[in-house]
Amino acid sequence: MKRLVHLALIAFATSATAQSLHVRDADTIVVDGTPVRLNGVDAPELKTRAGQNAKRWLVGYLRGRTITCDLNGDRSYDRWVGVCYADGQDIGAAVIAAGHALDCQRYSGGRYSHLETPAAKSRIRRAGYCD
Repeated sequence: MKRLVHLALIAFATSATAQSLHVRDADTIVVDGTPVRLNGVDAPELKTRAGQNAKRWLVGYLRGRTITCDLNGDRSYDRWVGVCYADGQDIGAAVIAAGHALDCQRYSGGRYSHLETPAAKSRIRRAGYCD
């Protein structure tokens, strides 16, 4: 079954369940060896304290949960783009609602904007490509 899941991810699956998971940062996770960019999430870079805190939060949030991803077929550098879920809950929505990232409206269509916290909006610099 592991092989089927991995091959499904590579072949632009609409959904697959993770057997292994690694968090690169708060907007990129690696699912069964396949990097996935969380669509519409603008997280701070790891070189910043906010980026390190965001990654630490996401690692804790995902621990012990079942991860699934819906990939849209787009690529961003070495990553596939998609929306991922932890026990059915949108991971992008969770990281934004927790104040560790912002909505990237250019790619999300604004679906997460209502979840942005005032603290995150004042602390995190929005990426220029998200406007």
